[in-house]
Amino acid sequence: MTTHVLPSDLTLASRLFAFEKDPSEIPLSFFYGDREIHGIPDDFHPSIVRKTLSSDLFAFTVTGINEDGLEICAEQLVYKTFPVYEWVVRLTQRGPKPSPIIDNLKVFNRILRPGCGKPGECLLYHGNGDDSSENGYEWWTDRIEDSISLAPWGGTSCLGAFPYFRLFYPDAMLNIAVGWTGGWKADFNAGEDGLLFSVGQLRSHYRILPGESMRSPRVTFMVASDRNEARLRNMWRRWYFRYILPRERDGNPLGPKCAMHVFMADGYPEFTGATEKNQSEGLDLYLREGLRPDIWWIDAGWYPCDHDWPRTGQWKPDPQRFPNGLGPIGSKCEENGIQMLLWFEPERVRCYENMPEDHLAVLHPEWLLHKKGQSDALFDLGNPEARAFLIALIDRLIDENHVHIYRQDFNFLPADIWAENEAEDRIGALENLHIQGYLAYWDALLDHHPGLWIDSCASGGHRNDLDTMRRAVPLQYTDVGLGKHPVKQKQHRQMFEWIPYFRAHNLNWDNPSDGSYENGGREIDDYAFQVALAPALTDTVNVHDRPEVFACCRKNHPMWRRAADLELRGDYYPLTECRKDPRDFYAMQFDDPDAKEGFIQIIRNTQTPDPACKVRPFVRPDEIYTFEEYGTGRTLSMSGAILQRDGFSAQLPIRTGRIWFYRSEPQEVDD
Repeated sequence: MTTHVLPSDLTLASRLFAFEKDPSEIPLSFFYGDREIHGIPDDFHPSIVRKTLSSDLFAFTVTGINEDGLEICAEQLVYKTFPVYEWVVRLTQRGPKPSPIIDNLKVFNRILRPGCGKPGECLLYHGNGDDSSENGYEWWTDRIEDSISLAPWGGTSCLGAFPYFRLFYPDAMLNIAVGWTGGWKADFNAGEDGLLFSVGQLRSHYRILPGESMRSPRVTFMVASDRNEARLRNMWRRWYFRYILPRERDGNPLGPKCAMHVFMADGYPEFTGATEKNQSEGLDLYLREGLRPDIWWIDAGWYPCDHDWPRTGQWKPDPQRFPNGLGPIGSKCEENGIQMLLWFEPERVRCYENMPEDHLAVLHPEWLLHKKGQSDALFDLGNPEARAFLIALIDRLIDENHVHIYRQDFNFLPADIWAENEAEDRIGALENLHIQGYLAYWDALLDHHPGLWIDSCASGGHRNDLDTMRRAVPLQYTDVGLGKHPVKQKQHRQMFEWIPYFRAHNLNWDNPSDGSYENGGREIDDYAFQVALAPALTDTVNVHDRPEVFACCRKNHPMWRRAADLELRGDYYPLTECRKDPRDFYAMQFDDPDAKEGFIQIIRNTQTPDPACKVRPFVRPDEIYTFEEYGTGRTLSMSGAILQRDGFSAQLPIRTGRIWFYRSEPQEVDD
């Protein structure tokens, strides 16, 4: 498979990040009482272990322990076929007494000098993640003249700062990703010796108790030895698909998935009106209409909640609506080759008057962390006993109800709860233990249920850091703009680049009269499918829709699935600017260089004045490209050299999308 890796990338990555010879050169740092520690000093008596994990991945671990019993374990993962290095650090108190204060633990704190750049010549490409508004997924390129700090807020990893960013040097580039599902902080400081980069937990000032471990964020570096941003973008995608994207039971990476549901049954919010009857009848209707989903989606409200879905804490199917549990629905899905998805939010426990005896707040109030004046409490996943109880509970629900996809949501911000419950010498400790417990909880579910996969949601995309993505995919990467086409295009532009498996909705929120997005809305149509081209799709067809809507879905599903397959094995090339503006064209290309096929898509948005659009696709100039316009069958053949020179042109009616699938082959050369 084409990886876009150059030998010079591997050489540069090794020069920057291989610290195997001297443990004191390992790039971690922290304060230990009054002492500042860099690397693993000699008085910790460090030892080195090298372990081959697979044919193309090995671990380099340095462990040392001092006379107080503080153990430092620094682990580096090295990818042999990609210029990727990862670091994570664990501190464990092996002694009988609490450690001195550990302050400002940094997993990486070192000058990065990939080339000959001077101070002030380095650029930082960074974004704000999902901030629960239409302003989310914005990106900026800033020159690092002095210093820049990035940190999310609220105790989640992607709210206000995205844990994926890129450094541009005059002759090299670095992709950097942070794996930490809580608060992290990255600092970039320009100095005479180069750019000092550091990253760690946002708040860390704690004693470590005997037998307790604290973990740093994980930091991932990918190196490119030139300034070809398209090459680095697609190198990242190739690495992500090979090593990060979860896999199916058969070991293959997740493929395109179409989800359907019966939403707001009987007019009740979310799935608080869901019953065994309306779920079964809805699935039967879609199958009769020739619409077979990959996923049957049951979201918030299937548990006892009196039609108030945020009332969480009683995890069992509502016996009034599901007298036989959800097992009959799960079994019916399995009989039809469909995976059932079920929503949970175990970390948020709603406390209210007259809670039933099997509510978590009644069963185990000692496992909840509270904030004064707030009805939602945090279930303490950092408590091993609480975590074991929850694992056993959810294990049983997964088995009894034939759940194939575990969807976990998180609809509040934990930072203030942690802060209100921590002592002065334990700042950041509750968060650290909780994040470790959160990942261990997911690892247990995945281990206990082969073939299970996880959908990560946190009021949309608030917790999609790289350690979370190693275990999950973001089927709800945002709650904003699901039917506002230009907003969704902007979001997709960044998702395809950094987290390339995600879901879109084929919703229309535009006003038929003028193409605006104020109080608008339409049925599903061809345009909705064009804007929803993503690896996963929620087909928002409803059981009460007209026959024309079902026909539209039958017509467009093959187009979506063919495009989604290419999105998961091809390289991504954005072909237009993306500014959330309904007056702009939107265009993208996916190209599989191994299979010699791909597609170009052009969308004329609802207020784009000019019908003509020209884009400059990625092409191999010595090949012939044969395009087929989907839906019309019209074909066109052009040489790569002409496409490179003249571009690809199309004229589209207002509010229309077109997709051209293509194949390429070597151009014959006359003798």
